[in-house]
Amino acid sequence: MRPEDRAPIDLPPLRAIQAFEQTARFGNLARAAEVLDLTPSAVSHQLAKLEALIGRQLFVRAARGVTLTPVGEQYLKDVSGLLHSLEMATERAASDVSLDCLRLHSSPSFGLLWLMPRLQAFRNSHPDIQINLSCSYESLHFSRDKIDVDIRHGHPNWPSYEVRTVRHETFAVLAAPALLARYPVTQASDLFERDLILSEATLLKWPAWFAQHGLARPEHPYALSFDRSYMTLEAARHGLGFALESTLLAQKYLASGALVEVAPERLTAPVAAHHLVFPKAHSNFPRVRRFLEWMESELGHNFVF
Repeated sequence: MRPEDRAPIDLPPLRAIQAFEQTARFGNLARAAEVLDLTPSAVSHQLAKLEALIGRQLFVRAARGVTLTPVGEQYLKDVSGLLHSLEMATERAASDVSLDCLRLHSSPSFGLLWLMPRLQAFRNSHPDIQINLSCSYESLHFSRDKIDVDIRHGHPNWPSYEVRTVRHETFAVLAAPALLARYPVTQASDLFERDLILSEATLLKWPAWFAQHGLARPEHPYALSFDRSYMTLEAARHGLGFALESTLLAQKYLASGALVEVAPERLTAPVAAHHLVFPKAHSNFPRVRRFLEWMESELGHNFVF
């Protein structure tokens, strides 16, 4: 039989796909119904229609909610991003703006300290792409929040998405040159008697760092603590204490001499803290492909594809 002679495959209704995606996201019919402005019974009906069309069970129902079956997990991976693609295509068709809009979301410190200084270089290379950048520590929903690429901070545990990790990022003890001159540090134990600045949101914090060097955490409290790396780096720049931070984020401080690495050959530690995350379907968007290629050129061998 020739392909053109085959009977057309019945496609699922858009509402059923929306019900499936939202239910998979929340694991709860009531939450999915609230987002979709439907009743829980209507969502359940859409899911039943979809399972009947596919001929396989997508969810395991339980008293506390629903969980995806292996078939459901694979289906979610396969359809992830399709609704977003449809929304973006509709938005572009309805817009008078000729520029293609790349919508990025980033963890705050990476967005401010690494990405922002380089955006002009991207714009110079890709003047036909408009950039929309938002920053928070939330892992946003790609379809609902209209995000093309999410630059996340944390451990890479997003099996439903494509993940590109920034490699060879290191954490180092950083200090203002004047502070280091007054309080030299040649080994980890010297920091017991120093004012330390704590970054609360980083993957590697002072207690774990001291443990890596076979030491217990200092008993005296931290001089300062912040929930953003850029605040920690600014405090260190002003000589308020020693910081344990990413040299990737601290590049401009190190390049200008505002901060220096303390005993870099002994007191650094590798991390894999930043990742570009996106639905697999998004890699088909030209604007996303061009952004990923640009990121690879900026990071070189430090970018994992």
